[in-house]
Amino acid sequence: MTILPSNIFTDIPAALKQELFQTLLSTPTLKIERIVSKGHNNPSDFWYEQSQDEWVLILQGQARLQFSDQHYVELATGDYLLIPAHCRHRVDWTIADIETVWLAIHITNS
Repeated sequence: MTILPSNIFTDIPAALKQELFQTLLSTPTLKIERIVSKGHNNPSDFWYEQSQDEWVLILQGQARLQFSDQHYVELATGDYLLIPAHCRHRVDWTIADIETVWLAIHITNS
């Protein structure tokens, strides 16, 4: 059996009409995904409210998240954040000049 590496920055489309979500690994209690944004945001009336904790890391680019209590968190390359389960949030903006590449780890607590 040959085990080969992959690269988080390969196969990013040149044009993105929507954010790109790709599951890299999934188990019953853990999901790791790559998210690629380029000037994307969520509508002002849209909120994520997930049943699991989500840990996000910006591998490249910049973004700003808005939380339902109206506070904002700006993230740049290397920044990471734990978003607790049921914490309403949305992507306020991502930069349009380059792709913002996120690593998101969703953790289901048993």
